[in-house]
Amino acid sequence: MNQCRSSKKFFRRKTARDLLPVKPVEITVEPWWVVQAGYITEDDIKMCSTAEKRAIDKIIDSGPQLAGSLDYNTVHSLYNKGFIYLDVPISDDSCIAVPPLEGFVMNRLQGDYFETLLYKIFVSIDEHTNVAELANVLEIDLSLVKNAVSMYCRLGFALKKGQVINTDQLHPSWNNVPSVNRLKSTLDPQKMLLSWESAENKSLIQDLASSVTDTDTNSQEDQADSTSVSSLTLSSGHTKRIAFLFDSTLTAFLMMGNLSPNLKSHAVTMFEVGKLSDESLDSFLVELEKVQSTGEGEAQRYFDHALTMRNTILFLRHNKDLVTQPEQVNTGLPLDLLRCESLLGLDPATCSRVLNKNYALLVSMAPLTNEIRPISSCTPQHIGPAIPEISSIWFKLYIYHVCGQGPPSLLLSKGTRLRKLPHPFQMYDRLLITSWGHDPGVVPTSNVLVMLNDALTHSAVLIQGHGLHGMGETAHVPFPFDEEELQGEFSSVNMGVHRAFKILMDKLDLEHCCGYITMLNPSRPRVIQRRLSNTSNGKDDPSLALRSDANSSTESFELVSEETAIDSGMKAHKVSMVEKDWVPLELCYGIPLFASELNQMVCKKIAAHGLCGKESLQNLLHSSRKLSLQVLNFVQSFQEGNSSFEQLLESNSGSMSSQASPADLGVPLPSKNLIFLNGRLSEWNGHGPLSLHNVYIPSEQT
Repeated sequence: MNQCRSSKKFFRRKTARDLLPVKPVEITVEPWWVVQAGYITEDDIKMCSTAEKRAIDKIIDSGPQLAGSLDYNTVHSLYNKGFIYLDVPISDDSCIAVPPLEGFVMNRLQGDYFETLLYKIFVSIDEHTNVAELANVLEIDLSLVKNAVSMYCRLGFALKKGQVINTDQLHPSWNNVPSVNRLKSTLDPQKMLLSWESAENKSLIQDLASSVTDTDTNSQEDQADSTSVSSLTLSSGHTKRIAFLFDSTLTAFLMMGNLSPNLKSHAVTMFEVGKLSDESLDSFLVELEKVQSTGEGEAQRYFDHALTMRNTILFLRHNKDLVTQPEQVNTGLPLDLLRCESLLGLDPATCSRVLNKNYALLVSMAPLTNEIRPISSCTPQHIGPAIPEISSIWFKLYIYHVCGQGPPSLLLSKGTRLRKLPHPFQMYDRLLITSWGHDPGVVPTSNVLVMLNDALTHSAVLIQGHGLHGMGETAHVPFPFDEEELQGEFSSVNMGVHRAFKILMDKLDLEHCCGYITMLNPSRPRVIQRRLSNTSNGKDDPSLALRSDANSSTESFELVSEETAIDSGMKAHKVSMVEKDWVPLELCYGIPLFASELNQMVCKKIAAHGLCGKESLQNLLHSSRKLSLQVLNFVQSFQEGNSSFEQLLESNSGSMSSQASPADLGVPLPSKNLIFLNGRLSEWNGHGPLSLHNVYIPSEQT
C-alpha cells in the first residue's frame, strides 16, 4: 500500500493488484473449520493434482466439508491457490475463551463500527457465556456477534471451548499436525492453552455436524431474547467473580518496564482486550514472579507496580476469608482484571448488565487516573469511588471544607488569566498543579505563572501549596482504622489520632471501605543531608516507610525532582512531626498499587474488618449513596444560576436516581473561582475571598 501511494508517476501509476502477494499468507487451519468451494474454472482444474481434484469433486458434489475430513496438505494447497475458502463456524451455544494475545496489532480507526463491536465483545466475552447469551447481554444482533467471534478464532485471538478432537474420525494426515498458535508464537504453546477439563465430552465431528448445514454466519437469524437479562441462566459450575478495576497506567508500566520476557503479552491483552480472566492469571503470576524487586530511577515505579499487582491478585483471588458462599464449599471467588476504559466503551446499560451477570464484587485500584471516569455501580457493589466526582478535584475541596483543614488551594475556572501569582502561594517554593482531567504535578514557583496561564486557556486548574522549602513531605495513611490506631499521641507511626481524621470519620464512612489518606507537611525545613554507610532511601527507619516525595505521574505538568532529594546512601532528618504541621492532601478509595507496604496494610485491613462481607457491603452501599448526594449537592452549589441552596439540602431525602443525571453527563467544570484558605472555602474575586453567605455548608447531621 505504501509503495502504491509513494509512486511518483501519477498518470502511469500501477494498480495495487500488482503489489499484492501472489498467494495468501500461511495460516494454520483447524480441523473443525469448514471448507467451501470458490470460483473454480476448467483451466484451474487442469492445474490440480489428482488428490486436489478428488477433494474439489467431493466439495462440489457433497457440499461443504470439515477440513479435518480432507487431506491436510491438500487443504493448504487448494487454499494457497485460491480454489477454496474457509468458514469458521460459530453456533448459538459456542463458548469462547481469550488467552493472552500474541502478535496482536490494531491500528484503531475512528468511526469504524465493526472495530467498535470487536472491542465491545472483547471486554464482555468469557468462556462461561455462550454466543447467544452474549448477544442478549450486549443487545446486539446475534449474527454480528457470531461474525466477530468467528474473526477472533480465525486470527487466533480466541479459542473455541469444548472442541475435543476425535482423531479416529479425522483424516490420517491430521494425526501428526502440531497444535500451535496461529500467530506463530515464540512461546511454548502448551502454556498458552487453557484447561478444557470441564468441557462437554462431545466428539469433534458430532459437535460440528449441525454447523455444516449452516456455515454462513451472516445468514443466521437472531433467536435470543434481548428484553431482559433475568432470562439468562449461568452454566452449571459457574460462579460469579471478583473484578479488579485498573486503568491504562498499570498496563503502560507493565509494557514499558521490560520487566520479564513474556509479561508484555499479558499487558497487551489487558490493554487491547480490556480483561485478563481468571484462567489466564496463573501464567500472569508466573511472569510477575520473575520480576526483580529492585530497579533504578524511574524504572523502580514499574517494578513496584508489578510486585504489588502480584500481591493484590494473590490476596483477592480464591481467598475464602473475603467472601462467604452460602450453600457452597467456601473456596473463595475467582478474579478477573478489567480495564476501566474498556468498560466505559460500553453504553451504561450494557456495562451494568455485563457486570451484574458475571461479578459479585468490584474492587478498584487507587488512585485511578484523572483522565477517566470511574465505574459507578450499586450492583455488584463497588469498593472504590462511588461516583466520578469522588475521583475529581471537587472531592479534594469537599474534604477540605468538611474537616476545615488542607493546604491553601485555588480552583480557577477555564478562561481565567493571572497577572501575578496569588498572594497565598508566593511564600511557597513548590506548588502542586492539577489541570482538569489530568494527574497532578509539582512545579517550582519561579516559573509557574506562564504555565498556569497556558493551561487555563483550555481547562480549569487547581493550585495548591506543596512545600515552603523545596518539596513538601507526604505520608500515606491507610484506612479503615484499627482501634489502637486511634489512641495515643500523634507520631509518624500513629497519624490516626490526627484531628482531621476524626472529623472525616464522622462525616464520611471510612469503616466499610478501604483506601488511603495522603497527609502533607508543607513547612518541612530545608533538608540537611549526611552520608551514612549502611542506609539506602531511609529503609532502615520504619517510620519513613509510607512517606513519599513524589506524587502521581503527570500529564499537563512535568514532575520536578527536588534538588535536595534523598539519594542512595543519604538520609534526611529534622522532619517535623507536630500535628498542626500536617494537613490532609487527598483521600483515595481502593487498593493502592504504587507502594508495596501500603498495599499490604490495606489488604490486611480489608480482611481484618470483613469489608467484603454481606453486611459490610450493605452498609457501604447506603453510605456511598449518602456521600454521593452530599458531594453532588456540594458541586451544584458552586454552579452559576443556583441561588437557593436550602432547596438542595432538602433534596437529600430524595432517591439516588434523582441525582444520577449530573454524574451521567460527566464531572461539571467550575463556573466560579474558589479558594480554600485558613480552613474556609469561599469564592475568589482575584483579590481575596468573598463572604461565605453563598457557600454550601453541609449540616452536622449529614
